[in-house]
Amino acid sequence: MANDNSGRSAAVTAVDAAVKRLFDIVGSVLGLLVSAPAFLIIYWMIKREDGGPAIFRQERIGLGGEPFTLYKFRSMTVASESDGRPALCQKHDKRLTQVGRFLREHHLDELPQLWNVLRGEMSFVGPRPERKFFIDKIMAVNPDYELLYQLRPGLFSLATLYNGYTDTMEKMLERLRMDLEYLRGRSLWLDVKIIYLTVASILSGKKF
Repeated sequence: MANDNSGRSAAVTAVDAAVKRLFDIVGSVLGLLVSAPAFLIIYWMIKREDGGPAIFRQERIGLGGEPFTLYKFRSMTVASESDGRPALCQKHDKRLTQVGRFLREHHLDELPQLWNVLRGEMSFVGPRPERKFFIDKIMAVNPDYELLYQLRPGLFSLATLYNGYTDTMEKMLERLRMDLEYLRGRSLWLDVKIIYLTVASILSGKKF
């Protein structure tokens, strides 16, 4: 009987994973098509402000602990980390451009990550991807972070919705706690709920 239950559980998990990936593919394609005009406008605004590149690329750690290139609209000055030292973005960070501050407040800087979702490097829902520099610091306090490597990083997460951008180690550890809760209780229904709550919050103008 135990083997039957185990097999059935594995089958359900495989089906859920397949459905989630299909949703990611369809959703990201539709999202890229619908947001195409916004992409052009944002691209023009960033280039007009300082002439620098509109798309920001950065290595993050994803599924299985493997690195991938994350895409965002650039929200900081070109020389924001010219000294080579990773630094968290603060609430009133002077490195933010005028356009970038608006994009971050409304989470529009994340739109290019639809491409990451389509490529399978990310999912619509999952823990936010982090840089190895900060992962090492988090794991020095709580090594359970490694459990998150079982999941594709996400565009949306409850931790982001209720914990906001992580600008302190305390927030990073709280985000980890919430991400581990998601890992233990994840389901397709929970993913739908997170997407709904996040989109509703963004459309209502809520800042988080």
